[in-house]
Amino acid sequence: MKDGIAHIVHTLHHGERRLVRELLAVSERHAREHEVHHVAGDLADWSREHARRLAELAAAEGLRLDDDIPGPTSGEEPEGLLLLHDLRALYLAAAENSLHWEMLAQAAQATRDARLLELASSCHPQTLRQMRWTDTLIKQLSPQVLTSL
Repeated sequence: MKDGIAHIVHTLHHGERRLVRELLAVSERHAREHEVHHVAGDLADWSREHARRLAELAAAEGLRLDDDIPGPTSGEEPEGLLLLHDLRALYLAAAENSLHWEMLAQAAQATRDARLLELASSCHPQTLRQMRWTDTLIKQLSPQVLTSL
């Protein structure tokens, strides 16, 4: 398995395991909200299964995915991999902002606040565009970067 692909497999495995922990914490913290409690538990099961399948694939390739072992690197991170990490961070930041714009828009509708609704309606599409831009770059660069390491 190429180092770039192994790095993403490790990162994804770590992310899925982290998501399991976060989903279970949300499920416990909001046990009185039955839908949140049960759906978060089900979603945690999905991520647990994803992590299991990634570990299975990695083991077949001789790759260890223990959470305390960093992903494969050779000295400093190559520039292409650093760019993918930066694009991922930008995408996630834009996604978080998008959710907040959506919440603001819903609150504006509920309170019939035209000013807030206009603000959210004019800004949110640009945030969605930021997400699409980073997503497109990630799709374009990932094959070349991850297979060249």
